[in-house]
Amino acid sequence: MAIPSETLTPNQAGRRSRVIDAAMALAGEGGYDAVQMRDVAARAQVALGTIYRYFSSKDHLLAACQVELWLAQVERLAQRPSDGATPADRVVNLLNRVMRGASSEPKRTAALITASAAPDPAVRECQLEIMAMIDGVLADTMGDIDPDRRDRIAITLRQLWFSWLLNWVNGWNDAPTVSHQLESAARLLLD
Repeated sequence: MAIPSETLTPNQAGRRSRVIDAAMALAGEGGYDAVQMRDVAARAQVALGTIYRYFSSKDHLLAACQVELWLAQVERLAQRPSDGATPADRVVNLLNRVMRGASSEPKRTAALITASAAPDPAVRECQLEIMAMIDGVLADTMGDIDPDRRDRIAITLRQLWFSWLLNWVNGWNDAPTVSHQLESAARLLLD
């Protein structure tokens, strides 16, 4: 059983952070298949067993990496909110900003999306965190519209976004297509 991150000592949190950084680096270099737990352990300078104290599987580790990226993204978005005169303009700006980041690290993005789609129960906890963060930033970006409508639009856009990301990482389309389709959906829902 993995140790919950909120109960970690400072030393444990440091080791966990090194493991996350190592997994992200390996995913960025070679994608999902390049993230082997022994290689993560070597790069993070921890014992292999240490990784399994924090993460029950490779998919759990990579999904936790996705959570960490979203935590940082939420912080950046709070410091620099999306520009735009309308809710649709602001949401499109947000989606384009996040897609630029995903496009800049295509192998890492593919690895994290692949792992985040896994049916592993430990991954499900990460999925729920990611969904809540995405829904929150989308809703906040929309601003002052009916809260019920805003929440339903956020969920719909998140689901579409994930679907289009799966299409991209599976090679069925490219990142510009994802951005175009997301803009189209946002404008259909918000204009």
